[in-house]
Amino acid sequence: MADLEERTAVPGFWDDPDAAQVVLQRLARLKEAIAPFCSLQRGATDLADLAEMAGESDEEDADLAAELEAEASRLQGELAKLELETLLGGEHDSRNAIIEINAGAGGTESCDWVQILLRMYLRWTQEHGYATEVADELPGDVAGLKSVTFEVTGLNAYGYLKSERGVHRLVRISPFDANKRRHTSFASVDVIPEMDEAESIDINPDELRVDTYRASSAGGQHVNKTDSAVRLTHLPTGIVVTCQNERSQHKNRAMAMKVLQARLMERQRRESDAKMAELRGEQQAIEWGNQIRSYVFQPYTLVKDHRTGCETGDVIRVMDGAIDPFMQAYLQWQGGKS
Repeated sequence: MADLEERTAVPGFWDDPDAAQVVLQRLARLKEAIAPFCSLQRGATDLADLAEMAGESDEEDADLAAELEAEASRLQGELAKLELETLLGGEHDSRNAIIEINAGAGGTESCDWVQILLRMYLRWTQEHGYATEVADELPGDVAGLKSVTFEVTGLNAYGYLKSERGVHRLVRISPFDANKRRHTSFASVDVIPEMDEAESIDINPDELRVDTYRASSAGGQHVNKTDSAVRLTHLPTGIVVTCQNERSQHKNRAMAMKVLQARLMERQRRESDAKMAELRGEQQAIEWGNQIRSYVFQPYTLVKDHRTGCETGDVIRVMDGAIDPFMQAYLQWQGGKS
């Protein structure tokens, strides 16, 4: 980090604004990354001083003892969180995340499942202080959502949420079935890291089709009176990105471009990984088709991650965003594989 700070003071640093922005963004991420460690270190020093004061006192102070115990417990929790963050060593782990959830087999039931998963992730982001912005959502014919794309902004958002990539399976008695039969439905979750502007792929305007149309999602009366929604189609790859949740067509286009850039970068990364696997002779399952986790509501309650074996019977808490144990188990599982 000291090397990066020295580079910002070198004459001519701003001669290349794009390169300068990359350095500043890396420096900001590094400072943000070490801030919890510095805070923990200060807290441990203060706790030691407080304990020393208590030891020098001749009288028992119940309030001081309670304060010591509470502070020690808080620092223990912070240390556990910091230890978990040491597992976030991937190239893009510190970045923002772009998440897309799509309904699979199951009709209305799957569309409702997408809505439930969206709520679960939004609850998790709220609990951890992340900012979210929905870029696009396509309502189901009867209920729920056929698909939704949203951005999660904050340190290590991608590092944590990458554990959610894959197919999520729901088993429950469907509220849409008059005969109260048990249904199994699926939704796929894709998580990609947001790229820095300076790292973005150059997109040839001739290879991009831009369509504008009237937004159909919930966005107030104004959003439905103008052609504010934007659909971008990258012709060489066939990737389609839509954004319609902002009133401004300009903002929708900017968000759609951001998502398209991230998808193109992720496509390149996956193609590179596939080529390396082919050279090594590895047989890998297609990630999009993997069933990573099952959520059973009836006849018993169970949420189980099929990769790590992590499970809990408290389905309600999980649906309210308590997915940290699954993320932690995934990071430890990934660390064991590397």
